[in-house]
Amino acid sequence: MNAAPRTLILLRHAKSDYPPGVVDHDRPLAKRGIREAALAGDWLRVNVPTIDRVLCSTATRTRNTLERTGIDAAVSYRDELYDAMPGTVIAAINTVDDDIATLLVIGHEPTMSSVALGLAGAAVTDAAVVQQISEKFPTSGIAVLRVTGSWAGVQPGSAALVGFHVPR
Repeated sequence: MNAAPRTLILLRHAKSDYPPGVVDHDRPLAKRGIREAALAGDWLRVNVPTIDRVLCSTATRTRNTLERTGIDAAVSYRDELYDAMPGTVIAAINTVDDDIATLLVIGHEPTMSSVALGLAGAAVTDAAVVQQISEKFPTSGIAVLRVTGSWAGVQPGSAALVGFHVPR
């Protein structure tokens, strides 16, 4: 039995600031990032199904990005999503319950683009989107993938990369 298609959204944190003396993990959003995170939230509310669950890196800039989007969904803050390898992000996705239809993952580069491109492979993947992400996955970038089957079955090549948006 095939599960209903699921939506996986990969969001790179918004533009961060570089205050002196602040370690990378604790860097906050810049003014531009605060504005663009809100724009990302606006875009998500209009263009994707309602988000049921969020997996978010514990870094300050990813937490601030989530707060500024205004997305109201259950959140799991995951230390392993900070400075993660793509396989670590996929492993976190694999733990999500199948009653979740739309999952948002908020993380960092170069991981978000690697995960998006690595998962892409289903027949309906949009080649133009693959090209765009290959060139650059800027801050606040949003990749949208369609997943068939369970979250536990998400693996390289198993999803369709169907959209990419950069809120500006």
